[in-house]
Amino acid sequence: MNTRQLNIAWVILILATLATFAIGEIGDSLGIAGPLAMASLLVISFIKGRLVALDFMGLRGVKFFWRGLLLGWLLLVSSLIAIAYWIALK
Repeated sequence: MNTRQLNIAWVILILATLATFAIGEIGDSLGIAGPLAMASLLVISFIKGRLVALDFMGLRGVKFFWRGLLLGWLLLVSSLIAIAYWIALK
């Protein structure tokens, strides 16, 4: 992976962090609250985790097993958080 690709991933991570901050701070006034905010935050977190795993941990070029293992773990954790939130709403 070259420096340009890492810089692009870093900028995306910064923008995603700013988006999560904006959702948390001004989400209510924009009408982004509750399940929509939770889903947005989970998607952004998954994207950030994927970027870190594939680009900064260097897993983009390895066998599918290792990428799948880490991305599967991210998907499992995100799913469990979504299920816990959904159960708490009832």
